[in-house]
Amino acid sequence: MKAQRGMLELEQLRVHVDDGSVDTVLLAFTDMQGRLQGKRCDARYFLNEVVPHAAEACNYLLAVDVDMNTVDGYAMSSWERGYGDFVLKPDMSTLRMIPWHEATALVLCDIEWADGSPVPPSPRQVLRGQLERLAKLGLVADVGTELEFMLFNDSFDAAWQQNYHGLRPANLYNVDYSMMGTARVEPLLRRIRNGMTGAGMVVESAKGECNYGQHEIAFRYSDALTTCDNHTIYKTGAKEIADQAGTALTFMAKYDEREGNSCHIHISLRSPEKGAVFAGDGEHGFSPLFEHFVAGQQACLRELTYFFAPNINSYKRYAEGSFAPTAVAWGLDNRTCSLRVVGHGPSLRVENRVPGGDMNPYLGVAALIAAGLHGIENELPLQPQFVGNAYGSDAPRVPSTLREAAELFTTSTVAENAFGKDVVEHYANAARIELAAFESTVTDWERRRGFERL
Repeated sequence: MKAQRGMLELEQLRVHVDDGSVDTVLLAFTDMQGRLQGKRCDARYFLNEVVPHAAEACNYLLAVDVDMNTVDGYAMSSWERGYGDFVLKPDMSTLRMIPWHEATALVLCDIEWADGSPVPPSPRQVLRGQLERLAKLGLVADVGTELEFMLFNDSFDAAWQQNYHGLRPANLYNVDYSMMGTARVEPLLRRIRNGMTGAGMVVESAKGECNYGQHEIAFRYSDALTTCDNHTIYKTGAKEIADQAGTALTFMAKYDEREGNSCHIHISLRSPEKGAVFAGDGEHGFSPLFEHFVAGQQACLRELTYFFAPNINSYKRYAEGSFAPTAVAWGLDNRTCSLRVVGHGPSLRVENRVPGGDMNPYLGVAALIAAGLHGIENELPLQPQFVGNAYGSDAPRVPSTLREAAELFTTSTVAENAFGKDVVEHYANAARIELAAFESTVTDWERRRGFERL
């Protein structure tokens, strides 16, 4: 099979280092917030030292908030434990060129302790655990993520200095599917698309979205781990390319009162020997396995929402008539439902519309698989499809606040059985930290409402 453009074998990297076309290797992993963290290594140092021996980083990187503050409550990392190191073990299957940086390659890492044991709360490890559960059933997950962003004609530095007030969106009206709207920002969209192609991804298309300056770049689906790896590299790379152009983009779930940034996840299962397993002879062309899988999604959605929506801001996206779901229901090609079944035959799949652009992809996909396995293992029956406008239904509702979602997650036996008690407690603590930070902050909204009139 021909290697994907931009991906590198180790020996190819050695050739590039010898001829001077690569002098830097980014050694990276994904933290709790879904961000790439790591080191920029001299390429020869990477080959001579990191490849045979791995590297180290402070274990506080999986125990901080979004501001990189050291916070209490984590069992694996604290002042009492001395904030020691964990090991960054490169996964050479992820080695690739990074075209938007000169002479630069990147490799993603798995996180281990010094004795070689895994670090369970590491997002990539959380997903690996669910993929191993699938493998025991002879199944593989294929996943596609649809990540939206909003683009502004201000730089990241300018946006910070302006306290994110008065930013100029790249489009001044709804450009959903608009060719004119995307043409206005095509130079940047093209740089991002071509950059990601050169980094080993298969780009499908770019399109405008509903909010001002909102766009989506779509990529071909792949196996779950590869999709999540690509997702995190794309998210970082798109910001870096925008920054190089003097612009800024955000993936936050809800920037303003208009439409938020979603990250719909499409998932299907297959057998390496027999191919796709979701299609069958049942109603709607479903197999019994697919019925159980979707039933599991519906049964577990509320208690696993925290892995789809990890921030205070995430829950402001769930508004009626916004294309963000509020009802826990499934439907055939029905965008008002949280679970939308699309495709037929080998392409049959379920789209979860709950995640926002701020989702950590490894955790979100791990939650989908855990829910599906719960349905399969317990042979849950599939409820009838919802027909019509789910926003006006009496179906159970998607959690409306981080506090509600965190409480459901913390008490979920499905989450504890799937991820382990230590992982659940680790991420429950992250939610507590985020809630405490928000509740102690005085916002612009409060000042505007109360400074003179209260």
